[in-house]
Amino acid sequence: MLTTKNFLTTAASTLLALFAISLSAQSADNGRFLSLTPPDGLPVIPVLEGWIDNQDGTTSFSFGIINRNEEGMDIPLGEANRIEPARWDGIQPTYFPPGRTTGAFTVTVPNAERETDVWWYLKTGSNEELKVPGRYGASAYELDFVRPRPQGALQPLVGLGEDGDQLPGLYAQIGDYPGGAASVGQRIELVVNASDPAERDPTDPRFGEPLPMGVAFMKYQGPGDVEFTPHESTPAAENPYNENDRRYNFWRAPAANELEIPGPAGTARVYATFSAPGDYIISTKVDIHEAPDSSNGDQCCWTNVYQRISVR
Repeated sequence: MLTTKNFLTTAASTLLALFAISLSAQSADNGRFLSLTPPDGLPVIPVLEGWIDNQDGTTSFSFGIINRNEEGMDIPLGEANRIEPARWDGIQPTYFPPGRTTGAFTVTVPNAERETDVWWYLKTGSNEELKVPGRYGASAYELDFVRPRPQGALQPLVGLGEDGDQLPGLYAQIGDYPGGAASVGQRIELVVNASDPAERDPTDPRFGEPLPMGVAFMKYQGPGDVEFTPHESTPAAENPYNENDRRYNFWRAPAANELEIPGPAGTARVYATFSAPGDYIISTKVDIHEAPDSSNGDQCCWTNVYQRISVR
């Protein structure tokens, strides 16, 4: 019995020693072995959300982002951030905020070309290149939010500036910033106007009052940092829950780039300051996620618009 115990102890010690030697060798050969975060950060993952039959002779492929890093990351257009076929390249973001970004942009192709895959390639630092195809056909990937949701929700109508023409869509429109060129360090005002086109059951108590629309301004492309500051017309957010309510501690105040438009229509304003000269694009997402049939998980209902800004 004692001999058996000694044998097992010796065998266990030998295995542990071999494991330690192996671990040491792998650590020497690969500095990332068992490392929580690679030196270049975790890779940014491109995502295909699905495809949309626009009912106008075109098909759109919706792309999203997963950034598992705690900070946002920049990947400029080029070999490390490209779309093929090249005719669609340049429409994608170069800034990737932390977390999951659903439906960040779309690539729209004529129906005659929708059988051709549209590939988005991303390479974060020295990490392996990742790619995802915009691909038509699989019914499981069809997004049909061009039709009303069960309780009537639709994509908001959004325009650039105070009175620009309003359109719905994940890449509804892109245009030049109405205020012209900006300067480094100058605080400029960004404005969008929006309305909620949904037709909801007026007898449903959930829709007794118009629902607010959520708004988020975000750097989409650009060489420097963009700092957002709330506009003075934006009321300070207050925790709507009582301290005894369990939800009180889970409430999060909106970030400086986030606000609401009281429904059913209105404008959203924010200030933006740029750290470096160059060409920028600011995206604005307007959602109706206060509706019970609208959320990122449902792939509905929001609209993205984009403003080009030249900074000197």
